Amino acid sequence: MSAIVKVREFWLAVLIAALVFAANLRAPGFASPSRLSGIVEDSSILMILALGQMVVILTRSIDLSMASNLALSGMIVALINQAAPGIPVPMLMVVAAFSGLLLGALNGVFIWGLGIPAIVVTLGSLTIYRGVIFLIAGGQWVNADAFSPSFVAFTRIEVLGLPLLVWYAVAIILAFVVLMSRTALGRSFYAVGVNPTAAVYAGIDVGRTTFLAFCISGLLSGFCGYLWVSRYVIGSVEVARGYELTVVAACVIGGISISGGVGTVAGAVLGALFLGVINGALPVINISPFWQMAISGAAIILAVVLNGRGAKRSQRLILRTAEAAA
Repeated sequence: MSAIVKVREFWLAVLIAALVFAANLRAPGFASPSRLSGIVEDSSILMILALGQMVVILTRSIDLSMASNLALSGMIVALINQAAPGIPVPMLMVVAAFSGLLLGALNGVFIWGLGIPAIVVTLGSLTIYRGVIFLIAGGQWVNADAFSPSFVAFTRIEVLGLPLLVWYAVAIILAFVVLMSRTALGRSFYAVGVNPTAAVYAGIDVGRTTFLAFCISGLLSGFCGYLWVSRYVIGSVEVARGYELTVVAACVIGGISISGGVGTVAGAVLGALFLGVINGALPVINISPFWQMAISGAAIILAVVLNGRGAKRSQRLILRTAEAAA
């Protein structure tokens, strides 16, 4: 299965390159460094969220509340900045991340402690978090003129020609590479998704591992709350509405199996980048937004089909190996 995933990632990278090449033929300059840098910047938040969703999906769960968590955490720091613009931005980033961590942990408690299915818990918290945003903001939006200049500028500071937003994504990607390949927790995520019963016999606490997965997804959602509000300069109940489906789509396209236990950091990042290129390329070549949605949807269906075929091939290989051994 690992070989199949690696081949899939290679072909996904080739497909992304082909999309860039095709778009550049229709709109010369699309493949320029500045335009590609902009696409990577636009995809950075999605990459971070896809990594958080990845660890949850690996444990055979799903977090539908990530976008609402992002919106609530973003609104919290937006209101704080509006009331006390002198608070340092790094401190606000910590507040946003900690807020998201608490919200993710709350999901994890219900799933781990009460045994409620993740899709039910996160579907409920999705709505609850949006309602809390409305309550704490009194139904009002926090607009651009309410933010301090440093709050807005912090993600736009350029280092080596790239904004800090991109470097945040790079740092988190590298951290996840280490987490998933070099730590016991990362291996536990895979083990729980592949076979929860065997994981228990191996000494892995399945409930605790799932709880930690939701904590990680919440932490990244909260951090992205600040990034989103700072980048788009608005805090409202409508922020990132429906974006949770885009995050799941990035994971599925990147080869993260919805059955759990299969997926890589590179796959999640490439899935997010693929959607970023689609969203950046199709408007340039004058394709209707409705076709953009259709193409993204077709890519998701194709990805699910490929995932299923890969799983069946793996199962047949296991059966043949077992028969040979007998």
